[in-house]
Amino acid sequence: MNPFLLVILLGIVQGVTEFLPISSTGHMILVERFINSPNISKHFMDNFLVIVQFGSIISVLLYFWGDIHPFVKNKEVLIERVTLWSKILVGVIPAGVIGFLADDYITEMFMGNTKIVAIMLIVYGIILYFIEDKIKAKKITSLKDISYKTALAIGFFQCLAMIPGTSRSGATIVGALLLGLSKSVAAEFSFFLAIPTMFGATLLKLMKSGLSFTSQEWTLMFAGSFTAFIVAYIVIKWFMGYIKTRTFKLFGVYRIILGILVLLLIK
Repeated sequence: MNPFLLVILLGIVQGVTEFLPISSTGHMILVERFINSPNISKHFMDNFLVIVQFGSIISVLLYFWGDIHPFVKNKEVLIERVTLWSKILVGVIPAGVIGFLADDYITEMFMGNTKIVAIMLIVYGIILYFIEDKIKAKKITSLKDISYKTALAIGFFQCLAMIPGTSRSGATIVGALLLGLSKSVAAEFSFFLAIPTMFGATLLKLMKSGLSFTSQEWTLMFAGSFTAFIVAYIVIKWFMGYIKTRTFKLFGVYRIILGILVLLLIK
């Protein structure tokens, strides 16, 4: 496939899947595995699969800007937002520490491993299908009711997504539900937690790559990220409306079916 068309496709996949509990990295690995381009180096692709997330980060900031920016005159609202961001930063500590220490190992062991992606799709698909039936009590129905302890615990759940096929949003939402958050609050906190997490992962990849990309590769990087930005914004808006009246069962079924199909195809 033409490199430009491939990164556009990957950008669409990233934008659609980043904030849905179905694993964006897992899907991009599958696309890259089954629709490969001999004109793209492995060095570029390993970095692209992470850096393309930057477009999705911007979409979260734009969509929720009115709820999270600190440029407000009301002192009470300002304190609430500063407190929220301090909890988000606490929540990102586990992924920041583990990601920094284990990034090379994770890349070597898991990135590009189609079988692991398929297995994780199935495992977390089963969890998503049954999670809401098993958890009834929702003690936390507002972002301001999330404690620092709960934020840190959700941050540890997020670390599970370092294995491709797990889903960062899926892991954090499942963890949040287990800790008593309502679906909408779990989704919102998952989105906010993504901002420093994904920005940090992108920055780490850029630093480790030494910015050693050709002009064509930078163009491909921008094209994929911009595509992810547009698509992710649309998906966030749809998903926030969807979870108000629907369960996560559909995503669980999708993951299970996709995982089984992938296992059959790679035999």
